[in-house]
Amino acid sequence: MKVIDLTHRIREHMPVYPGTEPPVLEPANTYEKDGFKETRLSMFCHTGTHMDPPAHLFAHGKTLDQFPPEQFIGKAVVINCRDLSEGDSITMEHIHRVGDASEKADFLLFNLGWDKRWGTEAYFGDYPCLNDAVMDFIIEGNFKGIGFDVIGLDPISDENLTRHKRLFKEKEIVNIENLCNLEQCGNELFYFSCFPLKIEDSAGSPVRAVAWFE
Repeated sequence: MKVIDLTHRIREHMPVYPGTEPPVLEPANTYEKDGFKETRLSMFCHTGTHMDPPAHLFAHGKTLDQFPPEQFIGKAVVINCRDLSEGDSITMEHIHRVGDASEKADFLLFNLGWDKRWGTEAYFGDYPCLNDAVMDFIIEGNFKGIGFDVIGLDPISDENLTRHKRLFKEKEIVNIENLCNLEQCGNELFYFSCFPLKIEDSAGSPVRAVAWFE
């Protein structure tokens, strides 16, 4: 079995959404003093490779702990969008490149190649986003989730979070951000999982996103 890790490592001084504090990993117990190691972890729930549910935008939206575990596992396909430049839109042309795999998949994962900018100011640039036709396709489909190797479904400049609101108003779906290594997954269906922490009333959680091939 071939396994590909699609998750950025959580560490101090890592990239975070503008205005958010980075994680703090504080030694709580040590081998020398306590005979074991334990770390106090303090961070926002949308840190690193993470997942948004409808409750991220809507007070009565579904929280992550309300989803059944099968929501977070299934078949995925990567949509190659690496030909796009800053400010471009992801269109149905990109969806059509994978043929009927886009309709058989539980998860659509959009590869912009943006993970190669991780740790630089360029990561917060004007990354391409979904256009209205692709949003329609997702909302009208039967997907468990969508995912991106950028920091948001909406551009950073869109403080209204237009795409987030439209997606979560109409669908009980999850949105995964800050993925990496999607170029290693090819353009055919593969097994995918993205389990969040089971936190009460969770409006977001880091995930360990993994692809595997039998």
